[in-house]
Amino acid sequence: MTGTVPTGPPAAEPGAEPGATSQRVAADGRVELLPGAFPEHSRFANDDLRPIPLAERHWSTYNFAALWVGMAHNIPSWTLASGLVALGMDWRQAVFTIAAANVIVLIPMLLTGHAGPKYGIPFPVLARASFGLRGANLPALIRAAVACGWFGIQTWIGGQGIYVLLNKAFAGAWSDESQIGGHPWPLWLCFVLFWALQLAIIHRGMEALRRFENWAAPFVLVGAVVLLVWIADKAGGFGPLLDQPSTLGWGADFWPVFFPALMGMIGFWSTLSLNIPDFTRFGKGQRAQVWGQTLGLPTTMTAFALLSVLVTSGSQAVYGEPIWEPVDLAAKADNVFGLLYALVTVLVATVSVNIAANVVSPAYDLANLAPKLINFRTGALITGVVGVVIFPWKLIETPELYIFVWLGVVGGLLGTVAGILIADYWVVRRTALDLADLYRPEGRYWYTGGWNLRAVAAFAVGGVLAVGGSHSAPGKGPFPEDGLIPALRPLADYGWAIGLASALVVYVGLMAVGRRAGSEA
Repeated sequence: MTGTVPTGPPAAEPGAEPGATSQRVAADGRVELLPGAFPEHSRFANDDLRPIPLAERHWSTYNFAALWVGMAHNIPSWTLASGLVALGMDWRQAVFTIAAANVIVLIPMLLTGHAGPKYGIPFPVLARASFGLRGANLPALIRAAVACGWFGIQTWIGGQGIYVLLNKAFAGAWSDESQIGGHPWPLWLCFVLFWALQLAIIHRGMEALRRFENWAAPFVLVGAVVLLVWIADKAGGFGPLLDQPSTLGWGADFWPVFFPALMGMIGFWSTLSLNIPDFTRFGKGQRAQVWGQTLGLPTTMTAFALLSVLVTSGSQAVYGEPIWEPVDLAAKADNVFGLLYALVTVLVATVSVNIAANVVSPAYDLANLAPKLINFRTGALITGVVGVVIFPWKLIETPELYIFVWLGVVGGLLGTVAGILIADYWVVRRTALDLADLYRPEGRYWYTGGWNLRAVAAFAVGGVLAVGGSHSAPGKGPFPEDGLIPALRPLADYGWAIGLASALVVYVGLMAVGRRAGSEA
């Protein structure tokens, strides 16, 4: 029967949560293990993956809001919005697209984030409930691979920003240096130094990250406003920033760009919609994570998008073409103080998002792969190495490649995993988990040899439907023009939604069949 339904000890009382004999439920519904209940000698357990005790869950609404402000105010977030302007949207269309995407992605963010404050567990441990103790490595490694890619992209952008601004400060002297791999060697030096700085910060742990995010968030926002005031002054006021027309209109030319762009915008934070328990596990309660995320994510991303498109529109008014890279625009400053201020802002903004969004998750995910060999800090170092060897500079060469290919495909796969997590936690288990069994072989989450084959099947179906139709315009990307699977090409523009919905439905159906088969056995 282990191959069909979860097994394990019954609850202590009728109606009690699973694991009631090994865990305590506080008055506010939060759960922690009783002393001695954590199976620390299990090969699936280590100190970084164990549930956070109630006494150590103290992140407040402000901490979560500041986390999101710090993560949202970064260069790739800026280029999301400005890239839409470069693709032909006006400022209204770009802001509308990003606002809609972030309201949509907030929903799975809150649903998966619920398990963090309640149980104090990170994402890969939560995934064990649906995929099995061993099977959880499938979504964890997918999430880790995506995070490594993002870490590399952000690190390259940060290093590039340092190089551009310092090169400008030194009157372009660095441009004449010898090149390595098509780029001047000082650029590679900036890249490596920036890489090392981030790993040094994360080595100090999650509390250091919380303190950094608390002051980084308002600093970066001020920097973005300064850039807006500067470009408005050069454009002769805010009028020219709002007057740049859309080349798409609101008709037949707009919607074919809007829907894949919407999925791309959702894909941007679909990573965090999976591993948000890595942060909410430190929350003092559900109210803190719900209000903190609601106040921090959609509002911040929309406001930052508005700043971005206004500045990009202003650059078109001033320089005759939209400059969608904020570093390139800041490099046009004509005084050293302005360049240095921009340099510090780029550093803080990129470190803020990169560590929180792209190092914390794979560190836990890789620790989940081999808990007795890899801890949080070792996982962070592996992330740093992998993020370099994937050649991140190739992923952001054009808006088409960045938004439609990278974000679209990533969003489709991660939406599939999110659908399974939400279905399992909210529909199948009604938020009731046995904490000890999440670390214990042969418990209720062991399934078939540590794998829930129904979750794997749901992932396969959702993944194929979500990304099977991926296509690229000739010369604009790696996919065939007719799609990898031509019959699925019409679904490609809705990859995240298709993946989430199909995987959710398939998983619920398969688990229902498994439960009936188990009860009959």
